[in-house]
Amino acid sequence: MRFEKADPEIVGLFDAIAPGPEAGVEKRKMFGYPCRFLNGNMFMGLHNNNMILRLSEKDRVDFVKVGGRAFEPMPGRIMKEYVVVPKEMIKSRDLKAWIDRSLAYASGLPPKKKKSKK
Repeated sequence: MRFEKADPEIVGLFDAIAPGPEAGVEKRKMFGYPCRFLNGNMFMGLHNNNMILRLSEKDRVDFVKVGGRAFEPMPGRIMKEYVVVPKEMIKSRDLKAWIDRSLAYASGLPPKKKKSKK
């Protein structure tokens, strides 16, 4: 598995467009990349130089029609419910609507319980 450090430009853009605490969103890292969580559920993040979103099944079908693809962090290992945002969409106005859909989907998921430290 090859990890590459995310370009500072995409990290800055991600931080600028990602919902924040006012939406109940928590900023955390996963595998060293910035991600956003709602009620313990990741709904968007970066992986290498790709932005990923968690979407409902219907929204994933629609997202693929506009150029998205399934998120496959390792060859042959598709991460269920996640899609890769096409590079040309990252700086477009369309991205905000997809982020809102991702956040809405995460808001309907059961909260994850925090693991207790022993």
